[in-house]
Amino acid sequence: MQETGRVVIVGAGLAALTAALRLAPRAVLVISPEALGSGASSAWAQGGIAAAMDPADAPENHAADTIRAGAGLVDAAVADFVTAQAPGQIRALAGIGAPFDRSEGGGYVLSREAAHGFARVVRVRGDQAGAEITRTLIAAVRAAPSVQVLEGVIATGLAVKDGRVTGVRLMGAGGSAPVLLRAPAVLLAAGGAAGLYACTTNPARICGQALGMAARAGAVVADAEFVQFHPTAIDCTDDPAPLATEALRGEGAQLVNRLGERFMPGLHPDAELAARDVVARAIFAQTQAGLRPALDARKAPGARILTDFPAVAGACRRNSIDPLREPIPVVAAAHYHMGGVACDRQGRSSLPGLWVAGEAASTGLHGANRLASNGLLEAVVFGTAAADSIAAAVTQPQDAPPVELPITGAAELPDPQLVARLRAAMTAGAGVIRDAEGLTRTLREIAAVESAQPGCEPLLNMTATASLIAAAALARRESRGAHCRRDFPDIDGATGRRSRMTLAEALALRPLPEET
Repeated sequence: MQETGRVVIVGAGLAALTAALRLAPRAVLVISPEALGSGASSAWAQGGIAAAMDPADAPENHAADTIRAGAGLVDAAVADFVTAQAPGQIRALAGIGAPFDRSEGGGYVLSREAAHGFARVVRVRGDQAGAEITRTLIAAVRAAPSVQVLEGVIATGLAVKDGRVTGVRLMGAGGSAPVLLRAPAVLLAAGGAAGLYACTTNPARICGQALGMAARAGAVVADAEFVQFHPTAIDCTDDPAPLATEALRGEGAQLVNRLGERFMPGLHPDAELAARDVVARAIFAQTQAGLRPALDARKAPGARILTDFPAVAGACRRNSIDPLREPIPVVAAAHYHMGGVACDRQGRSSLPGLWVAGEAASTGLHGANRLASNGLLEAVVFGTAAADSIAAAVTQPQDAPPVELPITGAAELPDPQLVARLRAAMTAGAGVIRDAEGLTRTLREIAAVESAQPGCEPLLNMTATASLIAAAALARRESRGAHCRRDFPDIDGATGRRSRMTLAEALALRPLPEET
């Protein structure tokens, strides 16, 4: 066991980096499994950050679109809070060097994405927003004397004493013996859970570890059943699947099937720019019918795809797809977890001493279906809010020397075959379309995976999160937003109720694994 006076931030994406900088000059320790910027979902985000920057737009419009997309579950006060903060956050990021795309007159270049009433997505080099903003924040963090970064280290669990989080268990990413590090406060900002699915757009490590740690420590989890499937992941052999950003549809690209037929105009008035859950289900239905859906960008944006969307163009090139001559095959892939550790507007979880921000948190902003490009916005707003709350609540010692973590011994890492089995089970039973039979089967398979390697903390974090997603989905007997039940196809009232669940409650719904 070690002691530190530093605030420990688990994660290395936008929420974590924002909080680390906001806490300066207070001493901070940032825990990152890889080199900063290489393993966080934030760096992979293509669309940009949503903000009402157009003089014709307003935060109130942005909040209204957010609430509408969230299918009755968005906390309106949170939506107002976040969207009001958005323009200032954009200006703050620009002030430290984020290279947002600008017009000749100096204004921000804005894209329109699905379910937005205005063009309000602030971009960087077309589809490079996540990578460039992350790079800007990393440079600032590296230059901040108050921030220590430990790379190649993962968190595996939280220490709790008398109901309060007092520290975090850490080990080398390669499997060294765990070390308990006691700290005055812990901020979990280590991403979502989409990597628990066989087809995902997320980095390999984004598999519910942060949520699982908090749940195993007793934290309340909210809206776990709501997993957003991005409708236009590129259908190829890459794992994770590369993303064909929604901004392409905003620029006029159309969805067609292998027969050359457009299928969205007959399903929704907004066609390709309908909310993500609507488009994802349409893509899934086309795939299930053997009609191989694709995104036709040949006319719009046409040749501009090579210059304005370099990430998409590069992914196509790697997979021998010529987007100027053929439609880009697409598939619905697990992309974003609207659920997470329940927190208030200051990022405080139900456990004293534990704050959460970013995709690991459930703030009430996204409801049942996240509005496009609100993810990065939420990360910076709640990274800031959590940092301010920690600064107000925690007294740190004057001297907080750097942490030296011994990388010795060995610890058990998840069996890759068990991880593959878990991912397959989640896709089969807790994916785009769900029903009681499939969810029960998935819960039983999760239990079997867990029992096959019961002493592995990283795997237990994954199975805890998977159990919460599937159990909450089983408990919600309606279809709402991204949660679609084949056996309960109707929505239960325009305004719904957010779910709250502990891991103990989820496990009570989980059947025992079948004997083999």
